[in-house]
Amino acid sequence: MSLPAAAPTPFVEISRSDWAELGSQTGLPLSEAEIAQIRGLGDVLDLKEVTEVYLPLSRLLNLYAAESGKLHEATSSFIGERAERTPFIIGIAGSVAVGKSTVSRLLRELLTRWDGTPRVALVTTDGFLYPNAVLEARGLMHRKGFPESYDRLALLNFVAAVKSGVASVSAPVYSHLSYDIVSGESVSVESPDVLIIEGLNVLQSPGNSQDVALSDYFDFKIYVDAATEDVTSWFLERFAKLRESAFMNPASYFHRYAQMDADQALDRAREIWQTINLPNLLENILPTRTRATLVLKKGAKHGVESVLLRKI
Repeated sequence: MSLPAAAPTPFVEISRSDWAELGSQTGLPLSEAEIAQIRGLGDVLDLKEVTEVYLPLSRLLNLYAAESGKLHEATSSFIGERAERTPFIIGIAGSVAVGKSTVSRLLRELLTRWDGTPRVALVTTDGFLYPNAVLEARGLMHRKGFPESYDRLALLNFVAAVKSGVASVSAPVYSHLSYDIVSGESVSVESPDVLIIEGLNVLQSPGNSQDVALSDYFDFKIYVDAATEDVTSWFLERFAKLRESAFMNPASYFHRYAQMDADQALDRAREIWQTINLPNLLENILPTRTRATLVLKKGAKHGVESVLLRKI
């Protein structure tokens, strides 16, 4: 009896061990102290994980960026245009608490160590959230992080300007302490070799078929994936750790949770996850996984267990 045919997929899945072999001949350019500074709260990131997973990934991204440059030169020669090459843009998406911020910071540091990509900028889409006053006026504070809570036009204009070769482009700054946009502050992106854009919904398709998607400007798209039950546990664990650290600061927007009874605070964390973060993950974030160029599949202990790479 013949076995049923496997469902068609645009990805090839590479096991952790096979993926690790891709970086076995390359020395690790980061020290353990540097990795400790990059590691996010609750993330499990050590020399082994960096060497086996992220070093090969950084090299792959470096190769893609190099080939993009060659394609630019060939195209410019063919059409007789002398336009400067524009930055190679990488989008990194995934749920709250899945570790995408750590992945983004780590790849930024690793990419700067490779020839051809010494200048790497990182911008998070948090800066393009509407200020809390606007969200409150629109009744959207309980939807913060959902697509409608972002100034999508400003974000699109920012990425479009970078991809168009504008020499200096500014982005707003977000404070996780105040949980709000920092009025009057901005960060400038100055013609980098690579720009990493990290955020919950950066791979989302346009709402209308005639609209431009943010990811239309990306050269490479990464989705950080994990089982929903694992991300739920990670969120609650991180909340508990923040309650004993950052939330202790009286200036923190979440300081009230540090003053609560531990069980009461944990109940509130579960409520936040169930009513805000989980619906956003299921409705808006997870469906964008199929739009990625590469998916990092994490296991219950945060480590990447396999890599899905889109077929070419």
